[in-house]
Amino acid sequence: MKKGKLFVISGPSGVGKDTIINEYLKNNEGMLSISATTRKPRKGEVDKKDYYFLTKKKFEKWIKKDNFLEYATYNDNYYGTPKSKIFENLDKGIDVFLIIDVQGALQIKEKINESVLIFIMPPSLEELEKRLKNRNTDDENMIKNRLKIAITEISMSDMYNYIITNNKIETSVDKLKMIIENEKN
Repeated sequence: MKKGKLFVISGPSGVGKDTIINEYLKNNEGMLSISATTRKPRKGEVDKKDYYFLTKKKFEKWIKKDNFLEYATYNDNYYGTPKSKIFENLDKGIDVFLIIDVQGALQIKEKINESVLIFIMPPSLEELEKRLKNRNTDDENMIKNRLKIAITEISMSDMYNYIITNNKIETSVDKLKMIIENEKN
């Protein structure tokens, strides 16, 4: 049986990573890995569906037990990828998608060389700022902080196998599908 592929998706907050992957998975096979975080749930987010929402103490316990494939801090919160289902699904021939930050993506690439890193780029910083404001989830200071982090993340995009500029969701999903088909052949 052919093993599944590990696809690691990164990009600045608000660029549309979740939307692109969720649209892709509506019509294609694969499993989206659920990350763990210590940040508070946003309105409408569900524990064990959107994230594993953990206390800082529990997250640090998981670190000690080596439960994460990778973990990092972003905006004063921990984020990590639980190992549990990833290797099991890859062994079954199922592609696994991780939506994680740049720090985590580079950790994954170090551990799993055959992983495919895809960076989702905003059309511009102005457009990214507009998208962040339209989400209505952050105050002005948080948005400024996210934009500052975005500049650093964008500067590291050359470490990725592929870059998709997200001007339009449908086009980005099509580009993602072409990348995945190319990588599987």
